[in-house]
Amino acid sequence: MSAVEDKLAQLGLTLPKTATPAGAYVPAVRSGNYVYTAGQLPLVEGTLPLTGKVGGEVTPEEAKELARTAALNALAAVKSVAGDLDRVARVVKVTGFVASAPDFTGQPGVINGASELLGEVLGDKGVHARSAVGVAVLPLDAPVEIEIQVELAD
Repeated sequence: MSAVEDKLAQLGLTLPKTATPAGAYVPAVRSGNYVYTAGQLPLVEGTLPLTGKVGGEVTPEEAKELARTAALNALAAVKSVAGDLDRVARVVKVTGFVASAPDFTGQPGVINGASELLGEVLGDKGVHARSAVGVAVLPLDAPVEIEIQVELAD
């Protein structure tokens, strides 16, 4: 088991299987020393625990937890092409999408769930640039979607 997966275990988390794509794409692609993930939904064993708009059917606190789950799924996607999460030199960028009720403006707080998880698991290597974007709707009526870009050490 890798040091990163040991850290996940200390946090009471396990790396899930990589989610099966819902369209004509792959979960992650490596280009040189970089891995780019597709948008990862907060699927748990293939199912969304909650659906709907943040600030409507889904609370910001629930959405923040879903962002953590989506980030964990993104790490699984990285591992699927990198082979070992210990090869991650740093998380370069996180992009978070929040399906938002019309008056909801707390997208950064929701995406903190993903950012905080990456910091807990990867330490300084998890510090990253980020965008938190409110959108009208996401695939499968998911409340959040996360994609990450990481640099690998060779």
